[in-house]
Amino acid sequence: MQGKGLIVNPFWSNIFRSRGYEKTLAYFLSTMPMFNKLDKRELGFLENIVHLRNYHSDEVVFNQGDIGSGMYFIRSGQVQIFNQDEHGTEVVQAVLEAGDFFGEVALTASRPRCASARTTEPTVLIGLFRSDVLEAVRRHPVPTAKIMLGLNRIIADRLLQCSLQLETLKRQQTLAKKQQSHE
Repeated sequence: MQGKGLIVNPFWSNIFRSRGYEKTLAYFLSTMPMFNKLDKRELGFLENIVHLRNYHSDEVVFNQGDIGSGMYFIRSGQVQIFNQDEHGTEVVQAVLEAGDFFGEVALTASRPRCASARTTEPTVLIGLFRSDVLEAVRRHPVPTAKIMLGLNRIIADRLLQCSLQLETLKRQQTLAKKQQSHE
């Protein structure tokens, strides 16, 4: 390495560079909104209870009606969330990409899935499952509480967004009825 007439031994030139933390699983998890308040130690703890899995293109992650056992984070690839209508036709609800997550309600409640999830290309998913969280609550309550509070914040935000959308739809329906009655 040279600069301004200074020659630096290559051994020392890498000492201050990033050690690739941005490529680690802990760093990726820190980019998720529910985990962004965790410190590095807590992220390391979380890193030890999640599960990494590679999916092929067009592979089902779960089906509508399956009892949910956990949530997923998309590290790479793409996932399609869909339902089937009364005629058996698939209706796409969302297409999610790297950095998105889904299935978070299943982390806290053992309920049937309200939609199906399928990869659309080779995909790497990170799973966080209820059984692992329950074990972590027993063994490591403090970091697990922070994880669950972050999850609660996300579910509350999504619930609020759904409530606002429902109110908008109600207003639109009321306006449409008023317009029809004036015609």
